[in-house]
Amino acid sequence: MNIATTRGTARKTSWSLPNILTYGRIAAIPVVVGCIYAQSIMDGPLWLRWVAVAVFIAAGVTDYLDGYYARIWNQQSAFGRMLDPIADKLLVASCLLMLAADGIIHGWSLWAAIIILCREILVSGLREYLAALRVSVPVTKLAKWKTTVQLVAIGFLLAGDAGDLAVSIMSTEIGPLVTEIGLFLLWTSALITIYTGYDYFRAGIHHLIKEDEA
Repeated sequence: MNIATTRGTARKTSWSLPNILTYGRIAAIPVVVGCIYAQSIMDGPLWLRWVAVAVFIAAGVTDYLDGYYARIWNQQSAFGRMLDPIADKLLVASCLLMLAADGIIHGWSLWAAIIILCREILVSGLREYLAALRVSVPVTKLAKWKTTVQLVAIGFLLAGDAGDLAVSIMSTEIGPLVTEIGLFLLWTSALITIYTGYDYFRAGIHHLIKEDEA
């Protein structure tokens, strides 16, 4: 295969539908952040939070669809495997930072966000180092569940005051239920994160010790 053909194939792979869906997840980040910033920091209308939730849900759906289509259409690529987790981490980190700035995540709940962000940095660092050793660390089922709970938690927290207002309209006796559910799920995700992060760290340390001994 000549160089021109190789470059053409690379361009075709990078613009496959699964990768386009991943690009869409990255493009959703400034929209979600902008809506929360405009509503919270600039005292914009509450409906902006629903726009943020809708865009975030759409981005979350692409997280499932890009992997699904890559498998059934045999369009899995090294580029996609590299970009997919990066898109997830960028989306989650951006939302957590905005929710902290917004005050939805505050007090002790900030520790849950810190745990989640530190775990992502830890795992990314381990994967980068182990990749140089040609060692793959597969994603566990529990880690996938952690991601799901994490995304659902962020969805509830993005709704925030708008969600609480919608619930209070149905019953004035109910407090900020949507926010409380979101914070509960965030802590649940953080606790699972501690376990999965330790699991990845233990696997990484095992390979590091073997490398030093060699």
